[in-house]
Amino acid sequence: MKSDARQILEHAVSKVPQVTLGFWIVKIAATTLGETGGDWVTMSLNLGYLIGSAIFAVIFIGLVSGQIKADRFHPVVYWATIVATTTLGTTMADFFDRSLGVGYPGGVAIVFALLLASLAIWYKAEGTVSVQSITTRKAEWFYWITILFSQTLGTALGDWVAGSDRGGLGLGYEYGALIFGVGLAIVAGLYFWARVSHTLLFWAAFILTRPLGATLGDFLDKPIAEGGLHVSRLYASLILLVFIVASVTLIPQRPATRVEQA
Repeated sequence: MKSDARQILEHAVSKVPQVTLGFWIVKIAATTLGETGGDWVTMSLNLGYLIGSAIFAVIFIGLVSGQIKADRFHPVVYWATIVATTTLGTTMADFFDRSLGVGYPGGVAIVFALLLASLAIWYKAEGTVSVQSITTRKAEWFYWITILFSQTLGTALGDWVAGSDRGGLGLGYEYGALIFGVGLAIVAGLYFWARVSHTLLFWAAFILTRPLGATLGDFLDKPIAEGGLHVSRLYASLILLVFIVASVTLIPQRPATRVEQA
């Protein structure tokens, strides 16, 4: 008979998907949707960053609560929660960068500090920040809050690199996507060919996929004069949503195991 601790561990891990190539494909699409969807609500609907953040925060809390209460891994619930973190991350980053008037460097600094604080508190409470350590509901909340801050940081980084205003580096969306794509390739190389903590590499990749998605999202909906394709934010979001649904349906979605999350 299995111990209670063992049963709790298997229950929690079963709600986290295997981290495979398919996982990262859906993750990048979800982060891109977060950029276009968040901008559609705050800019196209003209609701502003504060109201947009409040709306997505309610959705985020509701979905995380559902994810934590679930008794097993539900792909739709999991990926809906990921999308919620990307949209909320987009509006939060824009609020820090623009509404608070601290510019892109200031926004990056604020969110980076929040992410470090989240990881530090999680580590102090649980003794680890590995995704295979999610054995309690408290740890699951730490997991999702850390994901939220990593998504927000990724958005702020993407805007800082691509944008030319508010202290941005002005490298443009194409070069921004290339830079973060190279960063992901380096992380992948370290994963396969170096003895580096897989936990560290997971969070590094999670952060880097967000600015990649942010720059891709901006590339889709920004005006041609600004280096974008000028696709409607709503249409871009719907196209990405269809792609995500198709990917989750066609790409095998299996719960992770302790070995796969190591």
